[in-house]
Amino acid sequence: MSEIGVSCTLMRGGTSKGLFFLDSDLPSDSELRTRTILAAFGSPDPRQIDGLGGADPLTSKVAIIRPSDEPEIDVEYTFGQVSISEPWIDFSANCGNMSSAVGPFAIEKRLVSPQQPVTRVRILNTNTSKVIVSEVPVRDGKVVTGGTYRIDGVPGSGAEIKLHFLDPGGGATGKLLPTGNPRDQITLEDGKTVDVSIVDAGNPAGFVRADQIGLGGHELPEQIESRNEILNVLEELRAKISEILGLCSSWRQAYQHYTSLPKIVFVAQPTTFETLQGEVIQAERIDILARVMAMGRLHKAFAVTAGIPTAAASRIPGSVVHQLCRQRPKTLSIGHPSGTLSLEVSVEGGEEGVSVREVVVGRTARKLMEGTVFVNG
Repeated sequence: MSEIGVSCTLMRGGTSKGLFFLDSDLPSDSELRTRTILAAFGSPDPRQIDGLGGADPLTSKVAIIRPSDEPEIDVEYTFGQVSISEPWIDFSANCGNMSSAVGPFAIEKRLVSPQQPVTRVRILNTNTSKVIVSEVPVRDGKVVTGGTYRIDGVPGSGAEIKLHFLDPGGGATGKLLPTGNPRDQITLEDGKTVDVSIVDAGNPAGFVRADQIGLGGHELPEQIESRNEILNVLEELRAKISEILGLCSSWRQAYQHYTSLPKIVFVAQPTTFETLQGEVIQAERIDILARVMAMGRLHKAFAVTAGIPTAAASRIPGSVVHQLCRQRPKTLSIGHPSGTLSLEVSVEGGEEGVSVREVVVGRTARKLMEGTVFVNG
């Protein structure tokens, strides 16, 4: 086998990191492209020892960027969740944290002309066919990475990048509420009935009350991942919602492919809790307590593309989230394992129906490495 070198950039975006490729630097053949990306990460292998992956769902992510021919779009961005233990890349969903690194990457690669003090990069996410506007700080023609803005789950501080997710509803199913209902019921195989709100904004997500599945909502990752009975319930819910959404013909088929959709989020009323870092977050600082599953594991922070449907659900009367959430006029603060995530949400409508105009979130991002990754071709 011959060794092939492929140009790439390792970027941290929010609480995730992954490899960024220019579309033109990857093989055009889809099968060869997938093999190349898998090899770059070292998948499939639980340690990803022969590649650049970090053996964690939050670090096994890929972004493919190309300039756009659309007059109102600067770049097109495709996200992939690279499986660690299987030869599979899931291109069905977006990642909001990785989205925060797309603007800086596009400016660095001169796909977008830098403008001081802020460059607005209009991004089409091809996974959802939705537009994201990224506001990237720029000085002397270069992306600014240093600053005082902090996000929980990332050490230190950086320059704030504001992401505007425009009209995020219905990216996967065409509807903000795919079933038409703010709340549905799912019967588990053990006979228990669980209230679920299914919301498609950013990514499709199913929301369940923590107390209905034997949880408090304040749990940390190892407290969930050491309990097989809870993992089985959460995966059963994901599978059954997959069938409801039409992602598979039978919910049992959802077990056969390791996918990232739909997100499963369990929520509880605002409660004082302790983070992974040992910080105590007082209940007054948050509007809802939430945890999200990512590729079968509990997210150590909170995915932005789970934050978007959470923000939307918080404004939908009758939803599981709305019932538990403290209401504020324009913002939502989510308590998660690493701290808090704050979002601005703008909606239209009311009792007769809600549409989400925009969700805005602040992130930080920076380039970690740029060079050539070598794979066996």
